[in-house]
Amino acid sequence: QVQLVESGGGLVQAGGSLRLSCAASGSILSINTWDWYRQAPGKQREFLALINGGGSTNYADSVKGRFTISRDNAKNTVYLQMNSLKPENTAVYYCRASRRSFGLVYWGQGTQVTVSS
Repeated sequence: QVQLVESGGGLVQAGGSLRLSCAASGSILSINTWDWYRQAPGKQREFLALINGGGSTNYADSVKGRFTISRDNAKNTVYLQMNSLKPENTAVYYCRASRRSFGLVYWGQGTQVTVSS
């Protein structure tokens, strides 16, 4: 019912910035939580940032002060602004939309972020 398409990944130098986008379509009104994860090779998928229906946000300690999650309701798009990127941030970044009480969880296809030294 919900489709998520991520974009904005690519190659960036250490210390640089990227903004990831997650464009949603379908039954968006069923969703109350939007968040971002990343997964590096050989590692588990890691929570990064969350925004709920009221606009409240939450961040993993590893990205506090560097990453910002935001939402443009008119465009049905969620963003992740990433600053001060480090080589260890290299991973596939995923957008998720969910409403756990309804059993609804949707994932995007992921977008590759590579940070060079």
